[in-house]
Amino acid sequence: MAQFHGMEMPFTKEPHWLFGTMERYLKQILDLPPPGLPQMNLLEMYSLKDEMGSLRRLLESTPSPVVFCHNDIQEEPENADSLMLVDFEYSSYNYRGFDIGNHFCEWVYDYTHEEWPFYKAQPADYPTRGQQLHFIRHYLAEVKKGEVVSQEEQRNLEEDLLVEVNRYALASHFFWGLWSILQASMSTIEFGYLEYAQSRFQFYFQQKGQLTSFHPPS
Repeated sequence: MAQFHGMEMPFTKEPHWLFGTMERYLKQILDLPPPGLPQMNLLEMYSLKDEMGSLRRLLESTPSPVVFCHNDIQEEPENADSLMLVDFEYSSYNYRGFDIGNHFCEWVYDYTHEEWPFYKAQPADYPTRGQQLHFIRHYLAEVKKGEVVSQEEQRNLEEDLLVEVNRYALASHFFWGLWSILQASMSTIEFGYLEYAQSRFQFYFQQKGQLTSFHPPS
């Protein structure tokens, strides 16, 4: 992932993708005709318009470098030491924290489930502090390759990145929650989009509540 983030691409490097896309999704949902009532109920239940403003303020106070991001890495934890990046539909310049946080969120979801709603969520599979640090240390080793970093500086880099990615994990839940509400109104694929959206927003608020004293389980 660090190598992917180091790529130089001939696109705008302004990080408009994340909130620009979420704002577009939200507007499209609000413009749905009356049959979109279940989707509107989700919006009202979670006060998503106001919550997006709260999320924006949190992330504006969270330093995260803008890099070329995949934005949709789906990888299971047993393969965490080796990532194969495919399907670049959502790739853009974006905040580093989103790409790593999104990767951690995907540990929770199994999309190979063969019965409705055709996914399975296992919150206990969200990476522990130790698993996150394992990933982060390998990531930083690639980013800082050839640099001499003191032990204290290394610890600070690791702790800062832990906070960064877990805050941006909220953006992952929010982004794919909105996406899934919209898909429920237009997709012909057999998948529990509304159930998935509700799952993502439930995890969003659960993880948001844990951020004030952020210490992932060891």
